[in-house]
Amino acid sequence: MSRLHNLQRVLDSGIVAIIRAPSGEQLVDVAGALLEGGIDVIEVTFTVPGVLDIISRVRDALGDRILLGAGTVLDTESARAALLAGAEFIVTPTVNRGVIELCNRYDKVIMPGGFTPTEVLTAWEAGADVVKVFPAEIGGPNHLKALKGPFPQIRLLPTGGVNLKTLGDFVKAGACAVGLGSSLVEKDALARGDMNRICDLARQYVECLQEARKPEK
Repeated sequence: MSRLHNLQRVLDSGIVAIIRAPSGEQLVDVAGALLEGGIDVIEVTFTVPGVLDIISRVRDALGDRILLGAGTVLDTESARAALLAGAEFIVTPTVNRGVIELCNRYDKVIMPGGFTPTEVLTAWEAGADVVKVFPAEIGGPNHLKALKGPFPQIRLLPTGGVNLKTLGDFVKAGACAVGLGSSLVEKDALARGDMNRICDLARQYVECLQEARKPEK
């Protein structure tokens, strides 16, 4: 699918599930549990051992039922390898112009990380589709709202510090979507292999997002 189609899928979903784990053994099952719970945009981070093999296996198992991406991408070599393995979007923790240019070249969604106004605008001007505001727990929804003041045109995706209590506030502050890591894919649930817990949390977050997106009366 095209970059614009996949970007719209991110925006419609409103949730990017971020999978970090000490091992990749369960991650196909984790992705399946997230999908069953209603979340179909999933990012596997480069901190997971064997991440390229995992991306390929998740792609083979779930195909186009999910939009699969790679996160914590630090350089162009990693970005290109992830795209060849089947990733449809790339997420970085910082503003890396080389990675942004590579994704633009290959018509892939790119979501670089930024925190300050300068970083956010620099990422957008370089060709970002969405700017990941990270770490969002530092400034919270107020920081996001402040960024939307001078930059109403920039799509912002807060990551870090987003949970069931704060998600609604981030959406109301102007988030186009949110990134969910350990608050969704809990370390304890991973350790137990408890896919039902992950699926249940996914459903809770989807419901929370739908409620937050309802127009105010």
